[in-house]
Amino acid sequence: MEFTPPRTEQPYWTLSRIAVAAVMVIAILGVGLLLVRLASFLMLVFASVVLAVVFDAIARAICSMLSIGRAWALGIAVILLLGTFIGALVLFGAQLTSQFDMIRQSLPNGVERLQAFLERMGMGSAANGILEQGKDSLSGAVSKIGTYMLAIGNGVTNLVLVIFAAIFLAADPGVYRRGFLLLLPDSAVPPAEAGLKDTGRGLNGWMKGQAISSVVVATLTSTGLALLGVPSAGGLGVIAGLLDVIPMIGPVISGVPAVLLAFTQSPATALWTVLLFVVIQQLQGNFLQPMIQKQAVDVPPAVLLFTVVAAGTLFGALGVLLAAPLTIAVFVMVKRIYVKTLLGKDVEI
Repeated sequence: MEFTPPRTEQPYWTLSRIAVAAVMVIAILGVGLLLVRLASFLMLVFASVVLAVVFDAIARAICSMLSIGRAWALGIAVILLLGTFIGALVLFGAQLTSQFDMIRQSLPNGVERLQAFLERMGMGSAANGILEQGKDSLSGAVSKIGTYMLAIGNGVTNLVLVIFAAIFLAADPGVYRRGFLLLLPDSAVPPAEAGLKDTGRGLNGWMKGQAISSVVVATLTSTGLALLGVPSAGGLGVIAGLLDVIPMIGPVISGVPAVLLAFTQSPATALWTVLLFVVIQQLQGNFLQPMIQKQAVDVPPAVLLFTVVAAGTLFGALGVLLAAPLTIAVFVMVKRIYVKTLLGKDVEI
């Protein structure tokens, strides 16, 4: 009878496997650190993608109306969009500057009236503390005017970079889409391609609805403030329309200077101004926002709010401005790739 020695099991964690695991962990940490370092750059890339979607939508509309080539349509779309923006600055720049200058001159009187009103209400000490902190913050801001000018210069440079990158992306989006899909395994290509198409449609619909919402908010705000006799109603309406792009927080920020200026007239005017912004906010939340969501993606309001806060914390002011389209892109990709493809659940995209 032949004797068979017992088998000794090899340990799972051999030196080679430990080395491979260590390399993988280091690679994952390195990629994560690289993404954190490149956060601002990635937001510029996403801003270029968002603007490219705008150019592409306008170019498609021009192609369908004029029956011309895509290159000519894209050129017309770029000239049309940038020309409209520059023309608005040229035509209304002087008026807005004078109105903003009036805001700057009238704010101190409004602050004094607000302080007197709060003192009559028995909240004078708390108001004085808040105002003193505000004055100190303003003094600090004025002392850093050079830093702000440098930041403005960097912002203009980034804007030019985003515009040119958006033009290149919109010129031939298929090249960049195919290049991205080539980096994925064959099994992941169909859901990723479907997710990209869904994201593009969602961003396109969001922009159309947001443009209508901003115009309506600006018109209602300026008209209402003019009827109440608040100074610089037009400038405040423009501020409200621009800040309407920021979900949840934008209307609150735009209401602060309007209420302060209303106090230069009377406390009653300030109360009516608060009521006006509440009504417009309700209209925006109950009518305009559902219209945008119907055109784009039905994102829960709490998710949108937390995304604004998170994007502002991670990416600063640019993250806040891009919070809504960023939420739509992430929301659609998660539903398409994770929920529908990986989990196999039947959800509507």
